[in-house]
Parts: sequence; structure tokens; C-alpha cells
Amino acid sequence: MTAREAFVRANTVLSHGALVPEIRLLLASEITPIWRATEEWLRETGTEPPFWAFAWPGSIAMARHILDHPETVAGKRVLDFAAGCGLAAIAAAQAGAALVEAAEIDPLAIAAIALNARLNDVSIPAACADIVGANCRWDLILCGDVCYEAPMTGHILPWLRRMAASAEVWIADPGRAYLPREGLVPFATFTVPTTQELEDRPERTVRLSRLSA
Repeated sequence: MTAREAFVRANTVLSHGALVPEIRLLLASEITPIWRATEEWLRETGTEPPFWAFAWPGSIAMARHILDHPETVAGKRVLDFAAGCGLAAIAAAQAGAALVEAAEIDPLAIAAIALNARLNDVSIPAACADIVGANCRWDLILCGDVCYEAPMTGHILPWLRRMAASAEVWIADPGRAYLPREGLVPFATFTVPTTQELEDRPERTVRLSRLSA
């Protein structure tokens, strides 16, 4: 086990996201301890905040839809972009995708994805890199809750629109302010229970949409 995997194990418990009991995940049980632990790690290694330690509403809705409709991913090459804990990627692998990859910029997220994939007996190659600008080699790109900040949205959206010319691009949005207003075709809606430690309400309405080029 790597040092990063050991850190993830030490600061999480075996759990699952709301609405997706089929998928086992290592998640933080309380927000404050994991943030404090990561602050220590941050000072030592320059690590990002621990978004990977939680099952966010967008990824939960994406995973639930995939598990309920495995034909949408079966036989496809899938990318879970900004994958966090890897929830949507694991769902795609369980639903019969031909290949599932995950991309994250946080090395602790990569460790969490590896551990969570093993817990669910699936294989998910994960790249610790900013892949924005890469050529498209996927049939479907999953984006769970990626439009939460203006800089993030401005960085990724032009690339995602280019990807949408040759692949399906799904965006799961729980009502973030920076979601684009045009070029989205909704296809599913979920009400996802959440915690007020992470959100400002006990549940979020999450809309899944296809992005157009």
C-alpha cells in the first residue's frame, strides 16, 4: 500500500453514497477531521482539499442513472472527468463499459479511486493530470458537478464542447451558479439526500444533461 493509500484508509470509513448502496466507498464520516488532516498533508505535499473523500450529489445521480440504465455505457470507452472518489467510474465499469478511465489532478484522489475500485472488483486506470486539451479517445465523458467555480468552468468548458463533437458528454448539475445556460439537453433528474456539512440544504435536485458542441 502506498503512503497516499494509507492516508486515505486512515481518514475514511467503509460506506456508500446516498442512492447507490451497490457501490462500496471509502468516505469521510465527518467533514472536520478529514479537512484538518488534509491541511497537514497540504503543508507537507501541496495537496488539494479532500473533495475525493465525499460522494457528491452530481456523481451520485450519475452513478444511479448508469446502474439503472446499463445500456447507456455497455461496450463504450468511458472517462470519469474530475472523478473525485471514482463513484461514476465504478458504476460504468459495473454496468459493462468496455474501458473506464478516471482523471483527477489530486494524487490523493487517485489513491482513493484505486482503493475504491479494488473494493468493488473493477479496474479503473486513473491519470493524475490536467487532461484538458487532450484528444478525444472516449465514447462517453462523465462530468459530475464540475461547474462550481467560474475559473474551473472557464478552463474546462471549451474543451468539453470540443469533445462533444465526437463523444457524448454528460454533465450532472446540482444547481451550481456557473453551469452554462446553452447547449445542454436534460435527460434525467434526481433528488439526492445530502448533508448540511457539505451543502446548504438536506437534499439537492440534480439534473443530468448532454452537452452539445
